[in-house]
Amino acid sequence: MELTSQPLPGVAHEDVPMRPATRALDGGLRPDPVTGAIAPNLVASVNNVFVPGAAGFSAEGADLTDLPYLYARWTNPTVRALEARLASLEGGEEALCTATGVAAIAAVFFGLLKAGDHLVVSEVCYAGAFELATRILPDFGISVSAVDLSDLEAVRAAIRPETRLIHAESPCNPILRLTDLRGLSEIAHAAGVLVSVDSTLATPVITRPLEHGVDLVIHSLTKFMNGHGDALGGAVIGGKALIARLRSRSGVYLGATLSAQNAWAILRGIDTLFPRLRTSCANAAVLAGFLASHPKVTKVTWPGAEDHPQRALALRQMDLGGGMITFQVAEPHAMARAMAERLRVIHYAFSLGHQRSICVLIPTAEIQASTFRMEGAALERYRTWAGEGVFRLSVGLEDPADLVEDLARALG
Repeated sequence: MELTSQPLPGVAHEDVPMRPATRALDGGLRPDPVTGAIAPNLVASVNNVFVPGAAGFSAEGADLTDLPYLYARWTNPTVRALEARLASLEGGEEALCTATGVAAIAAVFFGLLKAGDHLVVSEVCYAGAFELATRILPDFGISVSAVDLSDLEAVRAAIRPETRLIHAESPCNPILRLTDLRGLSEIAHAAGVLVSVDSTLATPVITRPLEHGVDLVIHSLTKFMNGHGDALGGAVIGGKALIARLRSRSGVYLGATLSAQNAWAILRGIDTLFPRLRTSCANAAVLAGFLASHPKVTKVTWPGAEDHPQRALALRQMDLGGGMITFQVAEPHAMARAMAERLRVIHYAFSLGHQRSICVLIPTAEIQASTFRMEGAALERYRTWAGEGVFRLSVGLEDPADLVEDLARALG
């Protein structure tokens, strides 16, 4: 059997309709035409032979997925297999993978915005995204407004004639506040504005933002999508024309290309995405209940709980409650030291979304000083959710009884 120069670009043709859990395994999958191997190949080669005249030296204005494989910074077979899987999972036409989640956010910001444009960004979102938006973009002549995107009237008031993009996150990191994605998209599109949503904490197991009218979905693949804490990656998923624009600009010129090795590891992780997330969410329900009843815990926030402030929205927009919990105690810094010493199953560390449970204190004073820098009503809104600081608990795949015992030991 003759090997073709490359698979067809874009989302693979699927002969039968597949539900999301099946698409996590088979979306965009093509067995190797020579060997019949089912698992995606790891193609590490940087260079590819090609026919003279098949492509020029510049990627500007081209849809690079329409060209033969030329150079791994532009397209790579293993990375393209991952992009097809992600597009299928989110119900998008195309995907662009990047070296990290922040690189994916940067691809959107720098690929769509220019001097004179205006960005509306969620006032609470991943620190790297918020700091990139509010500290770096203004240096390039892009104005930025940080807005409580859970307040749709505030969104309407923030939109200007020069607004080009609204960037949201749901649930938002670290306080787990939700954004009404359909309501946000309707307001934005009525004004001719695009919407990007970081769905890292939800994953397509829980929320598929494109189904709610969002234009671009962003993931830090490092987190739940890979799920094993051993590979960095990011992705943007959306319509073919938008992703082609991002690929030919940000994907090429920012240089934050995902390696084939990491793409292969993330593909392997996505194979188990649905059972992993279902287990994580089930464990989170057990832990949220335990924490809510613990005498030293003053507040618990979990989108799956009946007492979440946005319960109706969570039921409408999320298929499961998620694998992230925050909780508060009376003396957070002392408790953080105790937990770091006493935890034996849960790991006291910063990242999230891995197979092992991870917990860390995010003090309000510190994240406000370093990142959000809120004042007045905005700061009060944040404190309503976070108090003096939240313990952000990323729930893993361990036996929930062991996790409960570990938290009980740590809390004292």
